[in-house]
Amino acid sequence: MIGKVVSISISRKKGTPKKPVMEAILIEDHGIQDDAHAGPWHRQVSFLAEESISSVKQKGLDVDFGVFAENIATSGIDWQKVTIGSRVFIGKEVIIEITQIGKECHNPCAIYYRTGDCIMPREGVFGRVIKGGKIVQGDTIKIVGPPPY
Repeated sequence: MIGKVVSISISRKKGTPKKPVMEAILIEDHGIQDDAHAGPWHRQVSFLAEESISSVKQKGLDVDFGVFAENIATSGIDWQKVTIGSRVFIGKEVIIEITQIGKECHNPCAIYYRTGDCIMPREGVFGRVIKGGKIVQGDTIKIVGPPPY
């Protein structure tokens, strides 16, 4: 499966919308530099399809990239078909291993109160950085897996 990076977003505090940036540095077994969700755990980086965000917009919600606290919004990737253990190759060097599909929402979160819905628990995908490096908007994404590769 091949797609592209449409948006990259970071935030300093968990549970808040993220702000789009043009590029980011991913650090091995840590996550995105300067992002609140980075650290030594299994949800270092989050993905959400641009198509999912667009479907929420079509329902009349005023949302944009980062509002669902996703780190990387993509186009051309059907995250519902990606499985745990798959590898996500971004740009020339970054490799992320998918560790979780969806998540449990913490009661209604701040994002839910702002938008009236939070699609991350249903459609978000999470991973940990296997190989770090720089990513930029427009980078190609390739999904390989699950193991064996």
